[in-house]
Amino acid sequence: MLRHFVNILSARTLGTAFPYHTFLINITGSIVMGLIAGYLAFKGEASQPFRLFLMTGILGGYTTFSAFSLDAALLYERGEVGLAALYVLGSVVLSIAGLFGGLTLVRHLT
Repeated sequence: MLRHFVNILSARTLGTAFPYHTFLINITGSIVMGLIAGYLAFKGEASQPFRLFLMTGILGGYTTFSAFSLDAALLYERGEVGLAALYVLGSVVLSIAGLFGGLTLVRHLT
């Protein structure tokens, strides 16, 4: 519901020439994920199921990009800088390639 509201609001205020809605959702979702993850890591006493519900369930419904950002940050924080870079680059490139692959397949089948 919130994502839909952001989509409508950004289209009305910023236009549709650039995907502002997705851009804003990904950034705000990542900020909120960082706030929640930081709070829970340093001050929170929440159970693991509650953490998963909040971070994966609630924020995952808003944006999966926040979960992607957290995974990349955790790899980096563990000292796996190369693996984090590979994860980020691979996720972006392969996701876009997958989208174009799906589009191409549908075009050929229809």
